[in-house]
Amino acid sequence: MCMSPVVKWAGGKRQIIDKIKAAMPEQFNNYYEPFVGGGAVLFELAPKNAVINDVNQELLSIYKCLQDRELFDLMVEELNKHETNHSEEYYYEVREWDRCPRFELEPIWKRAARAIYLNKACFNGLYRVNAKGYFNVPSAKKEKVKTYDLENLEEIFKYFSNENVQILSGDFIEACRTARAGDFVYFDPPYDVPEDKGSFTAYSKFDFNKEDQIRLANCFKKLSEKGVKCMLSNHNTPFINELYEGFNIQVITARRNINSKADGRGAVEEVIITNY
Repeated sequence: MCMSPVVKWAGGKRQIIDKIKAAMPEQFNNYYEPFVGGGAVLFELAPKNAVINDVNQELLSIYKCLQDRELFDLMVEELNKHETNHSEEYYYEVREWDRCPRFELEPIWKRAARAIYLNKACFNGLYRVNAKGYFNVPSAKKEKVKTYDLENLEEIFKYFSNENVQILSGDFIEACRTARAGDFVYFDPPYDVPEDKGSFTAYSKFDFNKEDQIRLANCFKKLSEKGVKCMLSNHNTPFINELYEGFNIQVITARRNINSKADGRGAVEEVIITNY
């Protein structure tokens, strides 16, 4: 089964997936991913028993549609409409939908298709929202937009249908509360911001700040005490190194090309932290 992410996501792991896999435990029971994002690691591993979570409701709407045949078909039909109607003017019209108070009452398949369309048609594939949670990325000015690969969507649907994949949309601590000894949790949170430059972390209207990084480190430690195998990705910053002192810290180089600012792209140092 070969699957790939449906949307481009900041911090996506496709280009360093080999390093991620090499650092994983050889054996584990249930798989947890509290910050699933674009799902590159999930789709690469395709674990039989998984719990995935994210606070971004638009992203979660996509995964829920990929788990239900009726919603799946309605989402694809809506994507076809977006492709047919696409233009510069149409893009900004669709982008404005979430400013309407009734947007949250729209059917999940419509919200999912909008999220995919905007991701494919926006500048640099960047998913970014403002403080109010409104999508605010400008158009990429494409004449035509291909929003999906049907074969890939069908493969993901088949995976979600055949395996035990639970989809959650809450705080990361709640997402891994049921993890037990022998299970594996992969944390890929919004990264700590290096002191010398600003980095993009606005995946949702909920900021992930230093206090959240501390909460995450405490969660990592508590799970470790329970015998849960944990792995975490983040920027190689002094703050993160201090938080995870005593654990195994591997420094790797990754290339990030999704930042809206050119000087925020390029090779960066990241860490893969494990408790095993």
